[in-house]
Amino acid sequence: MNVQNLNTVDPFADEGDPLSGNNDVGSQQNYIHIRIQQRNGRKTLTTLQGLPKEYDAKKLLKAFKKEFACNGTLVEDEEMGQVIQLQGDQRTKISTFLTDEGIPRATIKLHGF
Repeated sequence: MNVQNLNTVDPFADEGDPLSGNNDVGSQQNYIHIRIQQRNGRKTLTTLQGLPKEYDAKKLLKAFKKEFACNGTLVEDEEMGQVIQLQGDQRTKISTFLTDEGIPRATIKLHGF
């Protein structure tokens, strides 16, 4: 039995990160993320983050609340920036509203169950 192939590559050697040259891998900066969070019982919360800076989040929140007949709030997060929270499962309604406003569907990511 010959085990010479184990001497060729050291899997634990410090060669650096192979993905370190490309910082765009796994970045979430250019996407709008629409997520749903389970609260208690049947209650859910829909969050919208990654909105471009040219859109006013307060005016958008007011339009969402009026259009979807739900309550919502604007939360400041240190990592994600401004996050819009809406009561209930509003994922499909938000995505159709944003595509009607001119945001391409390829930049919108829907998450959740």
